[in-house]
Amino acid sequence: MVNATSPEAAPGRIVLLTTSHRVAPGLLSWPAWQALRAADTVLCADGAHPQLPYLREAGIAVTEASPTAQELVDACAGGRTAVVVATGEGEPALTDGLARLAGSGRVSMPELELLPASYDLPGARLLDLVQVMDRIRLECPWSSRQTHEGLAKYGIEEAYELVEAIEAGDREELREELGDVLLQVVFHSRIAEEDPDAPFSVDDVAGGIVAKLIHRHPHVFGEETAETPEDVKEHWLRTKAEEKRRTSVTEGVPLGQPGLALTAKLASRVRTAGLDVPLPQGEGIGYELLALAVRAEADGVDPEAALREAARVYRDAIRRTEGQGTGGTED
Repeated sequence: MVNATSPEAAPGRIVLLTTSHRVAPGLLSWPAWQALRAADTVLCADGAHPQLPYLREAGIAVTEASPTAQELVDACAGGRTAVVVATGEGEPALTDGLARLAGSGRVSMPELELLPASYDLPGARLLDLVQVMDRIRLECPWSSRQTHEGLAKYGIEEAYELVEAIEAGDREELREELGDVLLQVVFHSRIAEEDPDAPFSVDDVAGGIVAKLIHRHPHVFGEETAETPEDVKEHWLRTKAEEKRRTSVTEGVPLGQPGLALTAKLASRVRTAGLDVPLPQGEGIGYELLALAVRAEADGVDPEAALREAARVYRDAIRRTEGQGTGGTED
């Protein structure tokens, strides 16, 4: 008769090893390597699992098998340890079967452990976006025909929708609109890869902005100091001027942006540069709006945002009038 405390009766241990496909295969945590090396049996249902070549190279014997829950429990009898390298789906059939056995109360269950062998790093889901965009570009009849020029209008629309979500204070809408703006970046980057003369990828885009941020924040990544937001802005403007080598403060100001925003940007450049530029005088509403936008910028007010806020109040007044039945439309 076998004693319940003898090694022969020990139920053993099952380790479900999970990995992230967003981390390079073979980069596993130390506890994962310890579990793999100490295991009596290592199993994997997917013979094409990306981790298998690296495990075998490290001397880990992996058996391609998809045991049932009962078979796995039996394999652990006598205090043995079985490590299951989970597939991308996470082995739901196996875990459900183990849960049913444990719930039956009729089986001496092994110790069950879920061991993450690799974790997603912050920003790892961006890799998924790049992969999805690549497939859409190749297989979607609409997306495969798009150009930078054809998508330009969507970039403007998405930027406005993002601003609207921010001003409305809608957090759920903000998250969604940020995703839509991010899509524009990834979409344009994917198109750019196909340029025959000057191709670049999303990695080039990310690398460029990383280098720019580091260079323009010497108080963070260098030896300079900044105690106030004004100090930071001074660093930013100085390094930007060194990079661009511009001959005019107006260079780099996009003339296609809305008029109030354009005027405010020009006024900001003038004020920052310490220039004394009299406002041009002329007849008409354009010059009046010019003066109002410059005044708003000097007072720290975004004239575009201020006008949008007033316009929303105007819209609500229109709706109230319509609701009273006193308004009408003309053909």
